[in-house]
Amino acid sequence: MNAVDPGNPATTGGAPGPLILGIESSCDETGVGIVRGTELLTNTVSSSMDEHVRFGGVIPEIASRAHLEAFVPTLQAALDDAGVTLDEIDAIAVTAGPGLSGALMVGVAAAKALAVATGKPLYAINHLVAHVGVGMVGGTFAGGLPPNLGALLVSGGHTEILRVGNIASDVELLGSTIDDAAGEAYDKTARILGLGYPGGPAIDRLAREGNPKAIRFPRGLSQPKYMGTAEEPGPHRYDWSFSGLKTAVARSVEQYEAAGLEVPVADIAASFQEAVVDIITSKAVLACREHGITNLLLGGGVAANRRLRELTAERCAAAGITLTVPAPSLCTDNGAMVAALGAQIVLDGGRPSGIAFGTNPSLPVTSIVLPEG
Repeated sequence: MNAVDPGNPATTGGAPGPLILGIESSCDETGVGIVRGTELLTNTVSSSMDEHVRFGGVIPEIASRAHLEAFVPTLQAALDDAGVTLDEIDAIAVTAGPGLSGALMVGVAAAKALAVATGKPLYAINHLVAHVGVGMVGGTFAGGLPPNLGALLVSGGHTEILRVGNIASDVELLGSTIDDAAGEAYDKTARILGLGYPGGPAIDRLAREGNPKAIRFPRGLSQPKYMGTAEEPGPHRYDWSFSGLKTAVARSVEQYEAAGLEVPVADIAASFQEAVVDIITSKAVLACREHGITNLLLGGGVAANRRLRELTAERCAAAGITLTVPAPSLCTDNGAMVAALGAQIVLDGGRPSGIAFGTNPSLPVTSIVLPEG
């Protein structure tokens, strides 16, 4: 399978940059996006979230079946919205990991079928790096990704701080959660408080009515033995842990109930949220300062959280770091981010992955595009 020549008008339709179709199916969103270089043509998403509400979380089998049902209509809607045909597409990019195994398989199988049927080159790319690549489209960054770039990704499945040298070939993981992701902690805490699913928006809304200083919940991995110093970093200097925080919330609720007192749900929600965003932002800014990162992109579904955006902006400003947050529709999982990263890999001269690759639910962030074979 041949690579796209980004400098050849015959492979770019005479327009600046290759025309890339991106497919995303790592969790509960079926996303198809189309970009031409750094121009976003469409970002079409079908979500199965409503089907998971009664279970209080994403059920992998339900998500996989929803992808099967949604893919063809979502693909057709994306092509229609962009005003292009499959024949005009220069290459296809698909999320190969990380994510839910069954869900990934649906998207990858669809992408391989399209690649075989059309003869288009196929790029198997990293979901996490795609969250950074989306900064290339939608007017997020003017003139391309800035130098000394980092990315703070906060979602239902991931919480990471990255250093980005070259979006197509050089991404380094500086820190990550060692247990629950921030979004998972929100969902589990919302369940404890009886707020339903998804937990993030519910807690964010209720927190506005509460006192964020009412209860001092723990900030995981913030003790000196984990942090160390800049000269001698501890084992988890830039890492997070949220499982203890979730347990602390449950114990707090139990204590109020055991004492026969009304549970101050709004105060607990506000105090929980403050603990999450405090430790996320403090460690992210620390990592940036100690690695020369002067530009930070905040992405992932939890980037829509009001308090996270507010405190990240405040602390970045104090540290002299320029913060960029894509539009909410580009922060959540979507096909546009996959297409955007695919376009950058093509422009960087990256080779296609062929069709022999497999999915990898635990794909490391350093594997930006899977090699052929």
